Amino acid sequence: MSSPPMIDGAFARWLAVRAGQALVNLRDEVGFDDPGALKAAGDKVSHDLLRTELATWRPQDAVLSEEDEGSRLAWAAEAGASTARRLTSDRVWIIDPLDGTREFAEAGRVDWAVHVALWARNAPTPHGLVAGAVGLPAQDRVLGTDYPPGYPPAATTAGEPTIRLAASRSRPPVFLTDLAAEVGAELVPMGSAGAKIAAVITGEVDAYIHAGGQYEWDSAAPVAVATAAGLHASRIDGSALKYNEANPRLPDLLICRKDLASRLLAALQRHCG
Repeated sequence: MSSPPMIDGAFARWLAVRAGQALVNLRDEVGFDDPGALKAAGDKVSHDLLRTELATWRPQDAVLSEEDEGSRLAWAAEAGASTARRLTSDRVWIIDPLDGTREFAEAGRVDWAVHVALWARNAPTPHGLVAGAVGLPAQDRVLGTDYPPGYPPAATTAGEPTIRLAASRSRPPVFLTDLAAEVGAELVPMGSAGAKIAAVITGEVDAYIHAGGQYEWDSAAPVAVATAAGLHASRIDGSALKYNEANPRLPDLLICRKDLASRLLAALQRHCG
């Protein structure tokens, strides 16, 4: 096997492609008769691949992965070697090996993703993310910071701007319907967080609002790509998103075109303040 790219952004893309292909192959081999087994196998296959490649090619870097039990439990106990290492490391890979296990285990669904992001202590941005890739394997595409997508255009309907808000198809925030009515937005249901933010990046929707509880791995890679493309990314109160925190819970966020940020943040203050 040839060596992967050395530049971090290209390496993140390489990882996302490899994990994505493994997941597509697994879907083809296992099928959809037992969704629970397919979900578990998908999490393991992608996690093991990413962990192995990171240990091989970036052995000095720390890793925060959704599938590491240590990353879920150590911070709660304020202990654990893996947590201590990443909090003192200058470079931490934040990965979600399979974002959207529910969609992954449903035949025909393409709204699931692989997230690979790199946080650096001396990064020039508030969120600290310096590289990232969002793999959308069932769509045969990867969005990455190495080749940031162009800034998405606004949508229009009959000559009038229309705001399209990506919304969870299973767990939308309870306030979102009222907020959408207030700002004249259309809700567009779709699956994983990565797929939703990717839809904002590509211009399929104009914004994604989440306030139902997430962790750093749910948004790190998509936020890295979104901000590289020039989009607004923040907490729903307008404060900066921060990564590689002792507690990796990051429960809310707003990703949108910059021209919509002040309007949506004002509406969020009224509905969530």
